[in-house]
Amino acid sequence: MKKRYVVVQRSDRGGMCYCKDTDTGDRVSLETKERVKAEREVRHKNEALETPHINRKIGMAYMSAADPALATRIWGDVMTDIMRDKTGPNLHRYEIASRDKAFRKIKDKVVVTTLPDDFKAVLRAGGIATNVFLRRYQNYALDMGWLPVPILPKRLFPKIKHKEKRAITWDEHCRIIAREGNPERRDFYELCWYFGGSQSDIAHLQTEDLDYQHRNFVYDRLKTGNMGGMRIGDKAWEVILRRPRTGPLFPYLITVREADRATEFKQRCQGLGIEGITLHSYRYAWAERSADNAYPERYAQRVLGQNSKMVHRAYAKKAQGQLPSLEDYEEAHRKAKEDGKILVLQHETQTPKVA
Repeated sequence: MKKRYVVVQRSDRGGMCYCKDTDTGDRVSLETKERVKAEREVRHKNEALETPHINRKIGMAYMSAADPALATRIWGDVMTDIMRDKTGPNLHRYEIASRDKAFRKIKDKVVVTTLPDDFKAVLRAGGIATNVFLRRYQNYALDMGWLPVPILPKRLFPKIKHKEKRAITWDEHCRIIAREGNPERRDFYELCWYFGGSQSDIAHLQTEDLDYQHRNFVYDRLKTGNMGGMRIGDKAWEVILRRPRTGPLFPYLITVREADRATEFKQRCQGLGIEGITLHSYRYAWAERSADNAYPERYAQRVLGQNSKMVHRAYAKKAQGQLPSLEDYEEAHRKAKEDGKILVLQHETQTPKVA
């Protein structure tokens, strides 16, 4: 039987051994000049082609010695294990993801015997959330040492494209507030506008989070655990003073599920004929307002959470339309140099001036 791979030892390269693919003619250096060692390596490559299933079992036997559960661990076990360290809203999201019908295709499949085609079948059957959580499951298995190599490389996953979201406008916010008959919900929407926090963070605010003497607040974000907070402005403070002075600021809304608060808000928008916004739109509005009013980006990041995409988008959008031209900077620099004066770099959206 013809062997696909053979050893070629080249005298013009100092006796270096190469593995030649007889099908394609390609040659790859074996990084050795020892013929015996080279023959052994090429023999293994040919054996792997001739008996792939047997070699797979041999490899499994070696790995099982280090991890006895390797041969029986299924993706359902991965999904269960990753949820053990999750709490609150994050746990709820993973529970919903684990019930995704697309994951039924691999849920009972052994992790180390899963093939790229299995992952592709899951991705074709699911949506954006399937793509997001399948990446997380694979990364978790890799980090735990349950996978030797990625089943599907990152570059082969479909690009994640979230539906475009927009900010709520001041007019829309005012219409919602004017029509809201429930004082607790009205104050809740007001603080969402002023604080830019996620709906769960605002709904879970406690009076203990507030410093009534210095008019500021600090809290741990439910989703990320990052510290959030800032000084409270006059209008927001008026809302705070309407809320209870002990316990939660929103005694009813703190007991309501996140999805139910979102549904209630959607119903109010539908009643007013407002489309395209959710409670999350308050965060986008806060980010855009901060960019429009030259609020330092590092402060906005701290308020909304580190690496917030909505902050980057809002500030980038603002910068694209407001950045002065290089021509203006060159002209100002030339005049300053001629007059022996100092070039003053003002806010990035303004033309530089000579002092």
